[in-house]
Amino acid sequence: MSLDADVIVDRRRMRRKLTFWRVLAVLVAILGVGAVAATVARRGDAMAGGADTIARVTITGLIRNDQERVEALDKLAKSNVKAVIVHIDSPGGTTAGSEQLHESLRRVAAAKPLVVVVDGLAASGGYIAAMSSDHIVAQETSLVGSIGVLFQYPNFTDLLNKVGVKVEEIKSSPLKAAPNGFEPTSPEARAAIEALVKDSYAWFHDMVRDRRHMDDATLERVTDGRVFTGRQGLELKLVDQLGNEQTAIDWLVKEKGIKADTPMRDWQLRSRFSDLSILHLAAGAALDAVGLGPFARRLTDWGTVQAIDRLNLDGLLALWHPSAAD
Repeated sequence: MSLDADVIVDRRRMRRKLTFWRVLAVLVAILGVGAVAATVARRGDAMAGGADTIARVTITGLIRNDQERVEALDKLAKSNVKAVIVHIDSPGGTTAGSEQLHESLRRVAAAKPLVVVVDGLAASGGYIAAMSSDHIVAQETSLVGSIGVLFQYPNFTDLLNKVGVKVEEIKSSPLKAAPNGFEPTSPEARAAIEALVKDSYAWFHDMVRDRRHMDDATLERVTDGRVFTGRQGLELKLVDQLGNEQTAIDWLVKEKGIKADTPMRDWQLRSRFSDLSILHLAAGAALDAVGLGPFARRLTDWGTVQAIDRLNLDGLLALWHPSAAD
C-alpha cells in the first residue's frame, strides 16, 4: 500500500511539472509570435510611409465608428506619400461610422491626390466613403448607390403574447426607450423615428448633390434607395470612370502629375499587432501542441464571436443587403 501511495504522489508531482512546462511553452510561443508580429507591423508602417510611393488603402466589410482608423488616416494625411488610392468593397454600416470615415478621407484628400476604386460594392455607407474623393473609378459590374437611411428593430409582441409573457415598465415619458420591441410601436414613437430617418436622409441626399454636382432630375433618380451597376453609375454621375486600380494610376499620372513608375504600398488602417489575429492562431496551435486542445478551441471560437458581433449594428444604418455583409 505504501508503495502504491508513493507512486501516486510521484505521478501527481510529474503531472504538475508537466503542466508547468506546458504553460511556460505556450507563453514563450505567444511572446515570440507577438514580437515577430510587432516587428512586421513596424516594418510595414515604415514601408507604407516612404517617400515617392502611392499608398493603397482598403475599406471592406461593415463600416462603424473606428478611432484607430481615424488616427491611421490622419497619419497618412501628414505622411510624405505622393498619392492615395482607396479600394472600397462595402455594403455600408452605421450612418455615424460612415460619416466619420468620409470626414477622415476628406482630410487625406485635402493633403494628397486621392482616387477611389470600387472593387465590387460601394453602397449606402460605402458610397458615403467613396464620395470623399473627387474621382471615383468603378468596374462595369460593380454596384454603387443605395442612397438612403434605415432604422430597423425587432418586435416580439406577437411572440410574447403566445408565450404568455408581459413586460412591465415605468418610464419618465412616452417616448423614452421607444421603440422597445416588447409592445406595438405607438404612432408618436414611429413619427419620432421617421423624423430621425428623414433628417439623416436629407444629410445624405445633400451630400450626393454637393459632392457629385448633380442637377435635380438626376439627383431624384439616384436617391430612391436602389443600387446601380458601374455602367449605370457612370451615366448617372455616381462614378467618373470605369476601370480598376491601373485606371486610377493612369488618372493620377495624367491629372496629378504622379510618375507612372511610382511604387504602390499598402497603408494599414489597423496595427497588425493590435489586431491579434495572428496571435490567436499561433496561441491556439501552441496550446493544441502541448495537449491543451479544449483551450485552443475556445480561443479560436473567440474569433467567431467577434465576427457575429460585427453584425450587431445599432442606431441609424446606411446599409445595403445586410444579410450578405461581412
